Amino acid sequence: MPYSCKTTVIYVSFIFSLALTACRHRDKADVSQIPVTVKIERFDKDFDLMRTQPMDQQAGVLYSKYGKFYQDFIERILKAGSARDTAYYAVLRQVFAGKAYTDLKHDVDAAFPNMDKQNAQLTDAFKHIKYYFPKKSLPKVYAYFSGFQAQTTIGDGYFGIGLDLFLGANSRFYPALVQSFPHYISRRFTPDNITPRVVEGMAREDMFPESDKDNTLLDKMVYNGKILYFMDQILPEVADSTKIGYTKAQLKWCGDYQASIWGYFLEENLLYETDYQKIQKFLTEAPFTPGLGDNNESAPKLGIWAGWQIVRAYMDKHPEVTLPQLMADHNAQKILNESKYRPKNPKE
Repeated sequence: MPYSCKTTVIYVSFIFSLALTACRHRDKADVSQIPVTVKIERFDKDFDLMRTQPMDQQAGVLYSKYGKFYQDFIERILKAGSARDTAYYAVLRQVFAGKAYTDLKHDVDAAFPNMDKQNAQLTDAFKHIKYYFPKKSLPKVYAYFSGFQAQTTIGDGYFGIGLDLFLGANSRFYPALVQSFPHYISRRFTPDNITPRVVEGMAREDMFPESDKDNTLLDKMVYNGKILYFMDQILPEVADSTKIGYTKAQLKWCGDYQASIWGYFLEENLLYETDYQKIQKFLTEAPFTPGLGDNNESAPKLGIWAGWQIVRAYMDKHPEVTLPQLMADHNAQKILNESKYRPKNPKE
């Protein structure tokens, strides 16, 4: 899941997989004629001009160009006080004077001299969203420094990308952040993760937020499975490992033991469990899933992975169901029943 914060409006291949890909194939969406172009605005560069330009003047420029995002950035990201009170200028002067800011700016500029690749990827992704959801209003996209607080930020009409949490797995900054972002998380802080995390963030926090009524493990499995299936359709060229945040070895492990994973959920009577303390280990980030696999080699988030396979199986068997219909269907039990999900381990 993406590591995100919200504003007041809305503030995270293998043989078997080849077979699944062939089975779940649908007609490829032709998005070539959809009039969408994404240009990520470099708020980080415009903000840096406050270091060299009169602050009053540049603040006016930023307000005019970025609107609510500028206010949210000052008040919620920097926590510098009210954006309506120029007292926050003193905080900005301290930020700009620090070596931490200079070092971070240097590394962000080196990693992202431009965002041409991300612009092209997001343009394609947003075209796919418009293809399936033509009435969806697409956000403006801004790039900024989050102070290592959030990969993504969603607010009123915008989606923010915290470039400091996409610098690459070997960034010099991340070892010092290990308490907040252990390596099994920071290894995914790469530029190639930007588009998948934007799409996932839009799905989870804007388009299809999880219902408070989704209390059972099965509810949560299917909900998360639908989010990942949505990503399948919006990001058809992105690897499964990137979408779910696995290593290739973890994805292979899930494929090798898919029947055993499902059998474990059934044998332990977990599908209808509502005690979050008992089910959270199957849904949250971790280096592995305790109690499953040998030598800590199991993949994490096995409830999410299994939910994904259930939804894929359901959609394979129901080619008449559209993506909007799937995302609007909150009957997890029906989706499970009609998926006829009965996995087998490839080695059996």
